[in-house]
Amino acid sequence: MRFTEHELTVAVTAAAKIVAGGKIGKRGKGEEKWEAMSKIDRYHLLEAVGSQVLPVLLALPDVDVPAGTRPTFTDAQIAEAVEQTLGESGVGRLRQKVAVAARLTLVRTALAQLPVRQDPDALVVPDSLDDL
Repeated sequence: MRFTEHELTVAVTAAAKIVAGGKIGKRGKGEEKWEAMSKIDRYHLLEAVGSQVLPVLLALPDVDVPAGTRPTFTDAQIAEAVEQTLGESGVGRLRQKVAVAARLTLVRTALAQLPVRQDPDALVVPDSLDDL
């Protein structure tokens, strides 16, 4: 999938805030903990979450995303991308299933927070920038 840099940043940051909160679905608590974190702690969390989420987002199939909508993927497409990027970890089957389930949840959370796709031809330059 071709995501913009902004979309990837929003997705990883949203997933990191959920992880900071400690529980999926408790977005408000994660937001508070995120704000309380130091910049270096935020960086380390973004790096860890990004290493889990970004390879999966990039492995998703290419889909056409009309302006005004978000990219959507089936559960099967997301699961396939997760399993493709996770590979064989050498741990037991139960731990492998837990790792897949955790990454699936994290990626779904990231995808749910993607911003609406904008039409690049419809972007309006403010008059204040015309004088530059």
